[in-house]
Amino acid sequence: MRHLLLSLLVAGPVWAAPVPTGPANVPEFSPAFAGQTRAEAVTSTTALAVTEVATGLASPWGIAFLPDGRALVSEKIPGALRIVDAKGVISPPVAGVPPVDAKGQGGMMGVGIPGDGFVYWTYAEPRAATADTPAGNGLAVARGRLVDGAQPRMTEVNVIFRMLPTLASAQHFGGRMVFLPGNLMFVTLGERSILPGRMQAQDLGSHFGKIVRIGRDGAVPKDNPFVGAKSGKPGARPEIWSYGHRNILAAALDGKGRLWELEHGPKGGDELNLVVRAGDHGWPTISYGEEYSGKPIGAAKTQARGMEQPVYYWDPVIAPSGATFVSGKLFPEWRGNLLTGGLASKGLVRLVLKGDRVVGEERLLSDRGERIRDVVEGPDGAIWMVTDAEKGKLLRVTPR
Repeated sequence: MRHLLLSLLVAGPVWAAPVPTGPANVPEFSPAFAGQTRAEAVTSTTALAVTEVATGLASPWGIAFLPDGRALVSEKIPGALRIVDAKGVISPPVAGVPPVDAKGQGGMMGVGIPGDGFVYWTYAEPRAATADTPAGNGLAVARGRLVDGAQPRMTEVNVIFRMLPTLASAQHFGGRMVFLPGNLMFVTLGERSILPGRMQAQDLGSHFGKIVRIGRDGAVPKDNPFVGAKSGKPGARPEIWSYGHRNILAAALDGKGRLWELEHGPKGGDELNLVVRAGDHGWPTISYGEEYSGKPIGAAKTQARGMEQPVYYWDPVIAPSGATFVSGKLFPEWRGNLLTGGLASKGLVRLVLKGDRVVGEERLLSDRGERIRDVVEGPDGAIWMVTDAEKGKLLRVTPR
């Protein structure tokens, strides 16, 4: 017994192993604090049942719910909105939406129904050349009123926000919306991936690599951090809330009303961030990843003065997409946990948080081998997801 106690004292406390993920792409990078990556693996005691509500959706991207419980699903390519009823019947494409640039990572993306009588959606907007700019595209946010029926359509359609500047890129649009009290909303914006866009992620004169906060009519809130001369940032776009992001495909409010986002890193370095008002979240100056070629990003730094650290990061990546904090209505065990879809990890990722730190991680539904594009807690308390495939599915997850 004496030898056992001595060995424990020498070795220190014994921690549970993290989720098996394989070797890191950049093993020389160390976390800034304990638990910032490879948290302790946890296991749910709740058995899950997965119902395939609908199949044959064309690259579905987002889910929102109509007042009667039917799902409104966006299809990235060819760029459409469809209504799915409880029996899995899929409507014709909703008519009346603006033209969509449906190629690459673009297309019809986020969709939201905040209960104000409008439907909101994000999409890649094709843009013609002007005297000042070449042809290209950019994320746009539109809203309209849904007229239901055998051929659903949108009326009173209005584009309330346009990402600027225009750039010819088929990548990193962002596209998630989060609705706030007071008729406000957050919109996540990617930095367009290609170098001319990437280098604008920390430039306050550009929307690339930003989270913006706008009114649901597109107006700029007067209390945004970069509004007016008092901000001390001349030339800053007034919609900006935070900056230095790469490509945010997941965002949600926690029980305190705070915004969390998950963004794609390059080769390594996917991040979970608690978003800081006016905060510089670092990309591309700091990152826990490397280029897809294996070369370092910039000066290969993970920390810099004045730049925010992620709460958690992954290397290798999970490619997070869609996120929801669980209320516990159907899953008491998961109350307050954060769920996100994994495109690269092909499953559902559960994070247990305590004191704004990740203290546990679980990989769920990995046996299905499906890329999860969006994750939403429905009004029924079930976890609803769409799979990223040419013939994608709408899934409903409940306790078995």
